[in-house]
Amino acid sequence: MNLYYSGVKTKYAGRGGNDRSGSSSRVSSSTVPSTPRTQGEILQSSNLKSFSFNELKAATRNFRPDSVLGEGGFGCVFKGWIDEHSLAAAKPGTGIVIAVKRLSQESFQGHQEWLTEINYLGQLYHPNLVKLIGYCLEDDHRLLVYEFMPKGSLENHLFRRASYFQPLSWNLRMKVAHGAAEGLAYLHSDEAKVIYRDFKASNILLDSSYGAKLSDFGLAKDGPTGSKSHVSTRVMGTYGYAAPEYMATGHLTARSDVYSFGVVLLEMMSGRRAIDKNRPAKEQNLVEWARPYLSSKRRIFQVMDARIQGQYSSSDALKAANLAIQCLSTEPRYRPSMKEVVKALEQLRSSSSSDGSRGSRGENLQRVHRSSSNGRTYHRKNEVSSRKPASYAGPYVSPLRA
Repeated sequence: MNLYYSGVKTKYAGRGGNDRSGSSSRVSSSTVPSTPRTQGEILQSSNLKSFSFNELKAATRNFRPDSVLGEGGFGCVFKGWIDEHSLAAAKPGTGIVIAVKRLSQESFQGHQEWLTEINYLGQLYHPNLVKLIGYCLEDDHRLLVYEFMPKGSLENHLFRRASYFQPLSWNLRMKVAHGAAEGLAYLHSDEAKVIYRDFKASNILLDSSYGAKLSDFGLAKDGPTGSKSHVSTRVMGTYGYAAPEYMATGHLTARSDVYSFGVVLLEMMSGRRAIDKNRPAKEQNLVEWARPYLSSKRRIFQVMDARIQGQYSSSDALKAANLAIQCLSTEPRYRPSMKEVVKALEQLRSSSSSDGSRGSRGENLQRVHRSSSNGRTYHRKNEVSSRKPASYAGPYVSPLRA
């Protein structure tokens, strides 16, 4: 199986409080209200292509086993090809590569998962959100079509030790962090007002130039409205990434996402997983282990990934560590907004770029060219008259687990 999509599982949260889980491990079995938008309203409001089942059957070569990119509780994801302009099925190696998620036919819940994904990705567009091309609803068949993301997930680049995945350089890690932060900042903006709720390395997909795109909106929730300060919901997410106050109370805010971003930033700095049961007991929880080192100029290097030693200055390491500390504040009100995080990362990347030409305090810095992500715009999909084919959303979220 392609390592991009191994071990995938799903879990979904519908718009307006409709939590759904596609995994056998559930946090709660409580009854939840139905989505306020009907299936017809969701499908009609989305700017997506409606594929026939036969079209997707042809695009994936009859869903051949050797084209499986991943599988989980939702079903399987297949690789396929379609024409860039007509979006009709194309021969392998021609047109554009797509990823087709085929949901299991056995469960009604699978339909809710399918609809939830369309509900969000059918309405929002941003360079740092994965793009959905279309869907298929025909008899008992429910499928989603995304543009394939050639570099796979951030998780695989950070933690896979296979020769195919080369360690990401410091500059590329900061580029990915910046792009992912841009995606979260957009979701939290007044235009979108969405809380992502499951920000983690496996949900950050990379395009051919290592541009980061957030995928899997199954747990996303509409943010609080009016005078409300939070959304109350049953606790769902991935252990090690979920904010402590959300775990304790079920109160969800945009700052819950900021905490999760801090965990992922720490993963990028250290090359360690948020939770790693294979490490010594005191090192299994990354945040708890790393916290004492993050504010020390002398000890910060005990946290940093040895594979990128020499690619950053001590000042840049401390800037990244300070940002992580702020995001991981126990008190949500002390965490920065994602807009502030984006600004801090822009300054950090600018500092890294300028330091690279002259070194810092005699350190031998090895730099790679930084691709600029300036000038990005975002908008609602229904504001676009002609949209490009979209990027693949995968791997899917795991149940909250100890």
